Amino acid sequence: MKKIQCAIALGSNLGNSFKILEKTIQIFDQLSEVYLKSHSHWYKTIPIGPPQPNYLNGCAILETYLVPDKLLETLLNIEQQWGRVRRERWGPRTLDLDLLLYGDLILKTDTLQIPHPRMTQRGFVLIPLAEISPNWVHPVSKKEIIQLLDEVNCSGVSLYQPN
Repeated sequence: MKKIQCAIALGSNLGNSFKILEKTIQIFDQLSEVYLKSHSHWYKTIPIGPPQPNYLNGCAILETYLVPDKLLETLLNIEQQWGRVRRERWGPRTLDLDLLLYGDLILKTDTLQIPHPRMTQRGFVLIPLAEISPNWVHPVSKKEIIQLLDEVNCSGVSLYQPN
């Protein structure tokens, strides 16, 4: 069985978001079942949905032997370590981890859709993903991430500068 390359989106807008995201990258790096290949800079993002604080967003590229459901379970467990509670759609959160891409797999189950169904419409996903993997081909659109980035509104997304 070979390792599969995966793309993960990270976001936070409750608590010390910068610390939470940085620590989550460290958690990825310490997991035995995944290998952290790279991660993007963090981007400040105006939220979608109900009124709430701005987000910090970024992406990571992982390699894993885990099947998609097990990888999702791992991501949800990491969210729970940071006290993630799912109350409302697009509501504020301490940590949000989304499985964006899993190799070139196309999958739709009751609990998981790969590629992530809204990733091509979100500048806050495509900007950091293009930074670390611009030539990854989206398996449905057959376009590279850098091409998808050209087609999306990226207003409200800016590079985060920690103090």
